[in-house]
Amino acid sequence: MKRLMETDFYGSVVVGERGQIAIPKEARDEHKIKPGDKLIVMGHPGKGIFLAKADMVKELAKQLLKNV
Repeated sequence: MKRLMETDFYGSVVVGERGQIAIPKEARDEHKIKPGDKLIVMGHPGKGIFLAKADMVKELAKQLLKNV
């Protein structure tokens, strides 16, 4: 099992004219990202952005609210 802060590097991407990027295949495969999946884009000013599958964020929110 990976540590909480352990990360993988999947390469780099180029932002197109319309702001689009392609998620590297290895990252899509490992995180089971398929065409049509919704991703949540979060960010921190000056720190960067973060992508997460919407269904995983929803499940995390359910777990957090269950304990309130």
